[in-house]
Amino acid sequence: MITTKQVIEKAETFGANNYCPTKVVFSKAEGVWVTDPEDNIYMDMLSAYSAISHGHRHPKIIKAAKDQMDKVTLTSRAFHNELLGEFYEKLSSLTGKNMILPMNTGSEAVETALKAARRWAVDVKGVEDGKQEIIACKGNFHGRTLSIISMSSEPAYSRGYGPLTPGFKLIDYGNIEQLKKSITKNTAAFIMEPIQGEGGIIIPPENFMSEAKKICDENNVLLIADEVQTGLARTGKMFASELFGVEPDMYILGKALGGGVFPVSAVAADKSILGVFNPGSHGSTFGGNPLGCAIAIEAMNIIVEDNYADMAKEKGEYFMNRLREINNPKIVEVRGYGLLIGMEFNHNVEKLCDELKDVGVLAYETHETVIRFAPPIIITKDEIDWAMERIEKVLGK
Repeated sequence: MITTKQVIEKAETFGANNYCPTKVVFSKAEGVWVTDPEDNIYMDMLSAYSAISHGHRHPKIIKAAKDQMDKVTLTSRAFHNELLGEFYEKLSSLTGKNMILPMNTGSEAVETALKAARRWAVDVKGVEDGKQEIIACKGNFHGRTLSIISMSSEPAYSRGYGPLTPGFKLIDYGNIEQLKKSITKNTAAFIMEPIQGEGGIIIPPENFMSEAKKICDENNVLLIADEVQTGLARTGKMFASELFGVEPDMYILGKALGGGVFPVSAVAADKSILGVFNPGSHGSTFGGNPLGCAIAIEAMNIIVEDNYADMAKEKGEYFMNRLREINNPKIVEVRGYGLLIGMEFNHNVEKLCDELKDVGVLAYETHETVIRFAPPIIITKDEIDWAMERIEKVLGK
């Protein structure tokens, strides 16, 4: 039998050092539970950064994947497949947008949105090509591609990768006055996360997103909501933008769209925006593949039929209230919506995450001082109680 030590040694020997994962190996997984090669059991409180909202290996999603694998898995976009239209229709219904562009990863979907906004600015708004501007927020995390890190405020993400892509401006997250001042006749779009996940579960001022939408509309600027992590019921609403009463011009979706099984992402907007693409102007060999479509259709069906938004809201309130009962003067704040929860301390929390792992709870730090709790939405209250017994032992001291 291969051991945890052997698995990690091989990965560290042959793999590029661009991650520093917690020293746990997932050997088997089901629901909220994972097992390592030595049969130690852990509760997954990260859900692959919200990609496993349905829990590990949801039986209906696994069945949809297996059934489709017996038929056809990949056609490329050179040919049609039976499920792409159904995927479009279902995601269109969910988002209220009448055009969908499928990709694979969240980063690819963000790149797609940036390209759409730039071309829209030229073809529809009349901005001179090469002068398009896109406004983003400090503290953002939209992915890892060259253009995306060009709009990041985190030096570690961009060091050594210059020259970076031009055309981006940054404002403080939640600062409406800075947004107003940053808009020019060349502004194509304002891209934001309704809640900054990787940034530390940062919630903007209550009226920021609605005011931003109003300002964007007044200036013929697109509001792009990156809901790769916050979308599809994670925050107690189908989309986190709804928490603030906003329908953005463009949704960027991923992670949970693939049901924790396969990378599926998409941009959803109206034809007046995504209609700027023509054959050959953008694409992806795997984007919209029938296997991914089958999985995403089932993932969306489950989210709607089982009312994941209400599940996340109810369980999130319960979990956050339990976390707030922990008596520790080093805790600064517990914040979040639904099952996207940040617990901020006044010190580095890496050691605490290791201690949580040692008692069977897998959480992850972000921005050094915040522990992120984002368990699968299917977690039960009994399972939350199981976790809380262990969380209180580690954090309540």
